Amino acid sequence: MKITEENHEESTLELGPQAFSKQSHQFWTLQITGWLGYAVVVFLAIIRPQIGLEGFNFSGQMINLVLETLSGFLLSYLQWQLIRKIVHLPLRKTLFLSFASAASLGLLFNVLKLSFFKMLVYQQQWNEAWNTLEFGGWLMFSLTTMFVWTSIYFIMLYNTKLQGEHEMLLRAQTATKDAQLQMLRYQLNPHFMFNTMNAISTLIYKNENETANEMLDKLCEFFRYSLDKNDKSKTSLLKELELIELYLSIEKVRFGDRLNVEIDVCSKALACQVPCMLLQPLVENAIKYAIELRKSGGKICISAQKSHDRLLLKVIDNGQESQGKVSDGFGIGLSNTKARLSAMFNGDFEVNISDTTEGGTMVAISIPFEKNN
Repeated sequence: MKITEENHEESTLELGPQAFSKQSHQFWTLQITGWLGYAVVVFLAIIRPQIGLEGFNFSGQMINLVLETLSGFLLSYLQWQLIRKIVHLPLRKTLFLSFASAASLGLLFNVLKLSFFKMLVYQQQWNEAWNTLEFGGWLMFSLTTMFVWTSIYFIMLYNTKLQGEHEMLLRAQTATKDAQLQMLRYQLNPHFMFNTMNAISTLIYKNENETANEMLDKLCEFFRYSLDKNDKSKTSLLKELELIELYLSIEKVRFGDRLNVEIDVCSKALACQVPCMLLQPLVENAIKYAIELRKSGGKICISAQKSHDRLLLKVIDNGQESQGKVSDGFGIGLSNTKARLSAMFNGDFEVNISDTTEGGTMVAISIPFEKNN
């Protein structure tokens, strides 16, 4: 019997100093805009309607409004600093302390407002002639003001947390996608290398050392070329075809005149960006079934055309039909190619395999036509 222990930990916002630095501009913009708006609303709703009335102390009201706004600005700033200090605590404790602080600062804000009003507008002592109804009415407004600012601060921090998590998720998805593409690419070279090294071994066994050396030199050049492109997910079709020609020169050592290749590429298609090593596994499969299995050899046609905003690639051979190939392992390389295209183009691609009239196979690929800017 397997026993697992559950560890219940209270959640936190889990925000570091960088979260606050990211919010610095937003915080000060909100502070200044919010309290200026507060002053404008008080002026329009309370002070302006009283202008012109007998005994109205305009200068006292304006000075009171300025001091009231500044005191609210400073107290809300203190609340923000407090939240910064306690945000690492468990969420419940953070919320409790934050709103308890907001209540205390709201009470202080109310005392300051009422004191300024008594002294500046009515020229009274700061604590003169206070009554419960007046103090209570102002208190509800002051508490609401501080609670609203506290809620806004938590919304800002929570939004920062969500943005951080979203960025981490995107980075993780990108890393996973890159790792998947690298893994799929690395699956190509070992298979080709095994076949080539086996061919070199056979040539050495037959004492065809010059041919073996030639093939080994070309193999080294091929892998050097391939590894130079290893950190790039895409390359131009021109570079891809250069790699294919190098690959075919290696296979030409193996098969000689049995290997016939025709390449027909539209000049406009050469600048298109394609996945590195896209064509090699398709050509390798064509060689396996159209050349290797036939003593007389065969023919492979590689074509590329630009059609509107798409690149159309075709690899055609005159060997075994597709049904026999899939049952004999051809589908593995094709599945690998589809997986790479899916990861790179997010589903915006087509791969079709069909039989030709000559009894061979055609693999057609359609991908978006993209140039390297």
